[in-house]
Amino acid sequence: MAFDVIIRGGQVLDGTGAPAFRADVAVDGDRIAAVGRLEQAEAGLVVEAAGRYVAPGFVDCHAHGDAVFDDEEVQLAALRQGVTTFVLGQDGLSFAPGSPDTVRYATRYFAAVNGGLDLPWSRDLPADGSVSVDDLLSVYDRNTALNTAYLLPHGTIRYDVMGASPDAPSGDQLGQMLRRVEKGLSEGAVGMSSGLEYLPGRYATAAELAALCRPLGRLPYVTHMRAYGARAGVGMNEVMEIAALSGAAMHVSHLHGPAEVLLPLVSRAHDRDVDLTFDTYPYLRGSTILAMVVLPPSVPAAEVGRAIEMLESDVLDEHWESLEEVWPRLTISHAPGLTWSEGLTMVEAAERAGQKPADFCRRLLIKTELEAGCVSARPDEGPEGEESVRRMLRHPAHTGGSDGIYVGGHPHPRGFGAFARFLGRHVRELGDWSWPEAIVHLASHPSRRFGLDDRGLVRPGFAADLVVIDPETVADLATYAAPRTLAAGIDEVFVSGVRVLSGGALTGVTPGRALRSH
Repeated sequence: MAFDVIIRGGQVLDGTGAPAFRADVAVDGDRIAAVGRLEQAEAGLVVEAAGRYVAPGFVDCHAHGDAVFDDEEVQLAALRQGVTTFVLGQDGLSFAPGSPDTVRYATRYFAAVNGGLDLPWSRDLPADGSVSVDDLLSVYDRNTALNTAYLLPHGTIRYDVMGASPDAPSGDQLGQMLRRVEKGLSEGAVGMSSGLEYLPGRYATAAELAALCRPLGRLPYVTHMRAYGARAGVGMNEVMEIAALSGAAMHVSHLHGPAEVLLPLVSRAHDRDVDLTFDTYPYLRGSTILAMVVLPPSVPAAEVGRAIEMLESDVLDEHWESLEEVWPRLTISHAPGLTWSEGLTMVEAAERAGQKPADFCRRLLIKTELEAGCVSARPDEGPEGEESVRRMLRHPAHTGGSDGIYVGGHPHPRGFGAFARFLGRHVRELGDWSWPEAIVHLASHPSRRFGLDDRGLVRPGFAADLVVIDPETVADLATYAAPRTLAAGIDEVFVSGVRVLSGGALTGVTPGRALRSH
């Protein structure tokens, strides 16, 4: 027998939850051809994996690589953790489907999260500036070492029909949004996302969202809820209402907060027969656009000109005074025009500028035209928060997600370390999962959730997305102080049967597929 590739002598974690077993894994083309004792077989490429695990590539259920997917640093950050697929279009905001005006809005408003479209690959999009799901997936396909899957962003669709309006949609407007959902699904989207703390998603009602969920079939509605932490019951009640009205599968993004609050809510949803899953990342601090953290709802952050007028006036003076406890918890991650402040806390940056934190924050928002990003410490940071993280990830409905943001000079370390931290800390050190359980949470379970039916298992006929893991050394090395440090312990990765990581370095090939629902 002759194959293209054989990964020889490893312990296979096949994604079913079964114990590891000694086997060789053979690849022909982009598919796994055989799994077993293949001592007599030959191959054009043989990778020795003795003493290491061989597993299906991981699916990052929540990644913000929409505009930076072709950045080699981003690809390397993911692959060094075993991530072979990004699920994009998160939080209800991305580039498709939309008119030129909508694409400009989504790009501008979420620039600190997804990045911008002023990159070389954007020349392959339609010349008029509009972007369809098919257009975007066609650009992603085979232009990166990673696979990509795409969620229809509700906020983008709403803006495309209604602009920044806070009003409820008319029947005709709802029909227009529904047609965009149906078309996007026909072009390969793997679900729909919402961002109910962002604009314009926060204006949507459960009824509007449920109407748009009905065409999803088995694909999930993925939501950044309206409230998290101690107030997560507000968000979860809405999730259950949308499920009851639509019958759709539900997936909650980055479900963080006290486990004693969250786990009963998950159980209540399951008791009501809601098909609910959720992702988490193994850190206590969050990261987002600064405006969402510090500005009150009265500021129309979706309309940058009006928002800056308010920032330059004294209308927010009392509001700034209410944020005294917030300033020490904020670290500046992205500050175009004030890059010297990246990596400093708001208090440190203000001191360096000779200003009060409120005044410097206002200056930062105006200077960046609301593009600034931040890393934010939560009030529950500490042993209790860490225990909540551990309890949440042990739940069988959990899937892995980094919520990785790669924009800015000092991003959150989760994009460079979350999946390695799952393995090194939560499997090897703490025992929150066994190794077989880890592969279920990080590969096979998310593959099923997003309809990627030929991925997530080491099985003949499945796509050859494969990672080789050293269980003794796999670890996250990125920290809040040095967030772009690459992970250790995963040096060999295959995507669609092609070796994309060898000896821990990119091989320079880009076999990543834009994965479409069928």
